[in-house]
Amino acid sequence: MARIFLIGLLIFGNIFVWTVPIPHGLKVSFLNIGQGDSIFIEGPTGIQMLVDAGPPDKSVLRELGSVMPMFDRSIDAMVETHPDQDHLGGIPDVFERYRVETFLEPDIPNDTKATKATVLAVQKSGVKKITARRGMRLILGGGAYADILFPDRDVSKIETNTGSIVMRVVYGNTSFLLNGDSPQVIEKYLVSIDGKNLQSTILKAGHHGSKNSSAPEFVKAVNPEYGIFSRGCDNKYGHPASRVGDLFQSLDIPILDTCKNGRVTFLSDGHTLKVAKY
Repeated sequence: MARIFLIGLLIFGNIFVWTVPIPHGLKVSFLNIGQGDSIFIEGPTGIQMLVDAGPPDKSVLRELGSVMPMFDRSIDAMVETHPDQDHLGGIPDVFERYRVETFLEPDIPNDTKATKATVLAVQKSGVKKITARRGMRLILGGGAYADILFPDRDVSKIETNTGSIVMRVVYGNTSFLLNGDSPQVIEKYLVSIDGKNLQSTILKAGHHGSKNSSAPEFVKAVNPEYGIFSRGCDNKYGHPASRVGDLFQSLDIPILDTCKNGRVTFLSDGHTLKVAKY
């Protein structure tokens, strides 16, 4: 939940308490959860959002314990980009430890064990559930927000990666394009309807750097200062694909990789970004 800072002064035996917002910018952490995605976002006023939760091995809890205050047990919004195990597997662990206020998902039915566990955790929590659709804006406080770019339609009968939620997080002149596992067909579609409006400071490469994502015209439209690969070392899928690495290199886009770099955290003041040191 959005935090307040308590200042107490003891004067002549009386305690005077003021509440003021903690002043900071936008923090976006690409968590080191192995092969999968999990992104923790904290807005300038303390509003928190978790996008995906990685695989079902509790790695997300270890990472959240490092980026959240010790006694913080609430998250304002949890986003499931799509129902694949390496994205939603850790969601039941999150619901077990944290109180989540709002849950967003694309509404793609799936019969896997991981999906069933997530559905049960969401139902038991009583959380407010929202089907994410293009045109929705999530307010992160202090002028920061996240826009849903996709899905723009019913995706209940299409392949899970194709129905991934794509969102763009914005704070001032800085922005993050979070691409889920969207394949090239969706990336090209977004270029056709959004064009230069896709431009973002940071691009999380689709599908962990898979050869099926990162269409050249899409990456060029986003034109990021950094690309992020969220993946596990020595994963069986061969992520990131050499084609994708070569593409980013040819466009002079530096890459940060959760396998090689561990957790990657960006701090924004609305004008510039810096990589935090942990």
